[in-house]
Amino acid sequence: MIKDQIVPAGEVDPAHFDRGIFFGDGVYEVMRSYSGKLFALEEHLQRFGNSLSAVEITGIEMEEVRARILRAFDAAGIANAKIYFHVTRGSAPRDRAWDDSLEPNFFLNVSEVSDNTAERTNGIAASTHPDWRWKRCDIKSLNLLANVLAVADARGKGCAEAILVDEAGLITEGAGSAFFAIRGQTLQTAPLTANILPSITREFTLKAGRNIGLEIVEESLTVQQAAGADELVIASTTQDIVPVVRFEDRPVANGTPGKYAELLNREFRSFTR
Repeated sequence: MIKDQIVPAGEVDPAHFDRGIFFGDGVYEVMRSYSGKLFALEEHLQRFGNSLSAVEITGIEMEEVRARILRAFDAAGIANAKIYFHVTRGSAPRDRAWDDSLEPNFFLNVSEVSDNTAERTNGIAASTHPDWRWKRCDIKSLNLLANVLAVADARGKGCAEAILVDEAGLITEGAGSAFFAIRGQTLQTAPLTANILPSITREFTLKAGRNIGLEIVEESLTVQQAAGADELVIASTTQDIVPVVRFEDRPVANGTPGKYAELLNREFRSFTR
């Protein structure tokens, strides 16, 4: 049955049998452009290929993915675009096991990036949430329900982002972003392990930090350490670097964006040009 209509199985659109719907059996990638130029295309393709390999999805050629991205981006004609694409293992009757002959399904969408100048200028509020995600967050999989619920909880508290905390009381990352604390002359973030997404924007943020003279510390933070930081920032593909001025309903330092958030953003923007 599809909605309220009974349809013979042989007449059902294969899209309804996509393993991405049944199991979240797929991986995705998000990248963007600045002023008509794609940013970090090769880095995103490398991560996408790593995710495909990790979940054993075959039959996708990276050169074809690259060509599809370029063709869609050119056709869209959007200067500051978000390019989302995913691959699922394919369509088949629901069964946890899969047939190696399945043909993967590919989807790509190009849309305009929302202007978040106000957030980058004024900062945002963030709250914590238990990290309920699976144990291979280094794979950019379609299994994002835990992230969705965390963001819903944050929005219910009037916050823009949820900062995830593991069972040991350590911050992993944001529900949709990398998370950083500035403490003195250090830029601190959790190290890359299986429970951290290898964010492309994270890497460029660390590079920006080095370029402006900050010492990089890849070490997990407790909630208490983050709350006492001089500055907090998040970073993601579609938002760049955004200061967090309220954390757990308390102001961070004096409650306004600090100097390093602006310096990091300025340096990051130099990469995009």
